[in-house]
Amino acid sequence: MNKPRIAVHKFSSCDGCQLAFLNLGEALLQLNEQVEILHFLEAGMSDAETEVDIAFVEGSLSTPDELERIQQVRANSRYLVSIGACATSGGLQALRNLEGQHDSWRDAIYARPEFIQTLKEVQPIAAAVQVDLELWGCPVSSAQVLAAIRALLFDVAPIDDRDRVCLECKRQQAVCVLVTGAAPCMGPVTRTGCGALCPRFGRACYGCYGPSETPQTDTLAQRFAGFGLLPDAIARRFLLINSQAPAFLHTGKVFYHSGTGGQDD
Repeated sequence: MNKPRIAVHKFSSCDGCQLAFLNLGEALLQLNEQVEILHFLEAGMSDAETEVDIAFVEGSLSTPDELERIQQVRANSRYLVSIGACATSGGLQALRNLEGQHDSWRDAIYARPEFIQTLKEVQPIAAAVQVDLELWGCPVSSAQVLAAIRALLFDVAPIDDRDRVCLECKRQQAVCVLVTGAAPCMGPVTRTGCGALCPRFGRACYGCYGPSETPQTDTLAQRFAGFGLLPDAIARRFLLINSQAPAFLHTGKVFYHSGTGGQDD
């Protein structure tokens, strides 16, 4: 029997989530015995227009060309999986969506901005095509990717783990930086997947994995205000890696508009 066929596509991104495949190491070699990877530029395979069973897509939609290309990827794929913060919520580049900052940011960066073809607003993959599974994270974890492949190959719905980072902290027996250190930790509203990496080393969570299930973002923001953070600093906590995720965007904008120009913590 023919092996299931897989492709890994890159859109506007830093390539970090593609490294989730390469970082599998020996597990990637074992996976290659079970599937046929046809397109994965990071690993040297190039066949972008081939039909596949599973297409993984890293990166956001930031240019007119990408809007056209994602349609082709969708048409050639049985399952389409968006991986990482850029693909699931627009990523850091979606910060230009705030208050129509596209033109000013573009003009400040490029010497000849008239030659730059970009969309006025960055979009996640799901804004343009049907996405069968979203794997959140910045970057996405290798374990997530491997589990998704195994589930989809057997036509089983992958588990969408939306537990909060706080629960992972408890499992890891990590000291709560929010309670003990009054640190502006996003753990109470962020889904797990990272293994509570930052809190385990005494750092506040930055919300890399996006909103958890039913996140109480407004309540957490008020807690941050109680710590003495100015509105601008609170807005930065929510309007960062996953700024376009609806729950983060709503709360971030509330404090963004009431900001006083204070510096982040």
